[in-house]
Amino acid sequence: MLERYIQQVGVEDPANEAPAAIRERLKTRFPAGATRRMTTLGLLVGSALAPLEPGEDDALIYATGFAESCALESFLDSFPAPSPTLFQTSIHPSAVQQLMIGQQRPVREFLPLSGSSLLAFHALRAALLSATPRTLLCGGEERGTWLLEHHLASDRTFAFALALVTVRPPSPVGRVTLKAAAGEGALSLAGLFDLIAARRPFDGPVAPGWRLQLSWS
Repeated sequence: MLERYIQQVGVEDPANEAPAAIRERLKTRFPAGATRRMTTLGLLVGSALAPLEPGEDDALIYATGFAESCALESFLDSFPAPSPTLFQTSIHPSAVQQLMIGQQRPVREFLPLSGSSLLAFHALRAALLSATPRTLLCGGEERGTWLLEHHLASDRTFAFALALVTVRPPSPVGRVTLKAAAGEGALSLAGLFDLIAARRPFDGPVAPGWRLQLSWS
């Protein structure tokens, strides 16, 4: 059985908010001039993660199925005269790295995970297996446009961050447990976000042979 206490939670749920509106709303949360170099997903993940104050002794697990798909769409839309600026944005460091590099924050270990229908499970297991006393688990997606038609982008925009600790804090937010169990099932990254955003208890399969128990104080 793998288990940790939830020390802090950060979420961003913009629903149908336009990327330009997201940028305008979140720009004051970052140093002046930093946002022009950040993607929409970078702003969202950074906003959820920054209040948890990542430290040099933390492990950082980042999960996303499609990453900066909107930046890639914009670059491809610029053909047949590809934009160098949009190309640079499309290969920009990942959303979580945009925050960490911008604030010059070191971390003990950084593990990015992407793809797979079992992404939420792999991210949770990696976080719970980490050897550090405090592990930060974050993730997110941005809603695509025409890439969505080809199943190459998310149909939702969201971001979340959890601070998970091995020792019970004075006032834990909750507790997350993974245990081996018979049965089939899967929990998507968006499904995990919904549980976190609503602080909804859960006890069910998250992957074949694995069960997630999520409780809140």
